[in-house]
Amino acid sequence: MEAIKPFEFKQCVSILKSTGRKAESLRGMREIIAGVSDESIFHHTYQYFLKGHILEYTNDFAHWSGESLEERALAERLSGIDPYDFSTIGGLRNELLRVIDDYLGKFPEPREAMPGDEFYFNQTITLTFPAGIWVKNLAEFLIAVKYVDAGSIYYHFYEARVRLGGGVDDFSAWIQDVLLNEGLAAGIRSIDPFMHTVDGIREHIVELVEDEVKKSMEIIRQ
Repeated sequence: MEAIKPFEFKQCVSILKSTGRKAESLRGMREIIAGVSDESIFHHTYQYFLKGHILEYTNDFAHWSGESLEERALAERLSGIDPYDFSTIGGLRNELLRVIDDYLGKFPEPREAMPGDEFYFNQTITLTFPAGIWVKNLAEFLIAVKYVDAGSIYYHFYEARVRLGGGVDDFSAWIQDVLLNEGLAAGIRSIDPFMHTVDGIREHIVELVEDEVKKSMEIIRQ
């Protein structure tokens, strides 16, 4: 029989770097978004769930608009942007600008942030390395996913969507392609990445895998 290809858990850490740019108003944020680096746009959108955050929002721009500028309607629209719908950062940038421009067209004089509450544009250097954990069945996978660092969950569930495309994550891809369990893979893939923290994602994966492992054990007992 062909040997099962093990799943290798990887870890990622991000080193924060300032761009030296900040916005005090919505118009200021709009102008900087138009010209800031792709790495900065990536940090403030895709990597939002790697940081401590409020689940009401899905990116830093929406978060700042809602909490600092108190422009709730804009924050809701910005939160409705799914970065995984875009194949390039340029496409995502253009959609951010379109939403902001449309809002400014309707509300040309939005409030400014209070002193000390400006939006600071940052970017990150992300380092990926092996976590030293390999698993070859669901029981081993379950133990590993319970205890790996949150950065590993982020890398395999969120960051993988950029690498693999189509809403596919590393966990479900391995479970479907290697373990040939399409039902469990579909269940993991159906977890909404925007409705949970990274630890919330972990809990949902653990629950799904535990149920599958229990089913397997019941079949063996029979």
